[in-house]
Amino acid sequence: MIIKASAALRNDYASISNIARKTNEPIYITKNGEGDGVFMSIDAFEKREQILELRAKIIQAEEERLNGAKTRSISEARKELRERARNISY
Repeated sequence: MIIKASAALRNDYASISNIARKTNEPIYITKNGEGDGVFMSIDAFEKREQILELRAKIIQAEEERLNGAKTRSISEARKELRERARNISY
């Protein structure tokens, strides 16, 4: 975990930004010794958002399955995808 004071972010933004890009980890920013915010690179943020979106979709699908939604076997899903691919016109 990387922790930096808000003064470091204010006075040496370039260095903090470089650390964020190199580590792809969030940097916790403190103010008066207390947690205040988080700084991260855009790439790390976008990757995190994609992961959270995927998790939400997986949870939704699992809830639907538990509530009785129709499911498919892997072979049925592959067959359906092949049929869809054949019906795509370019």
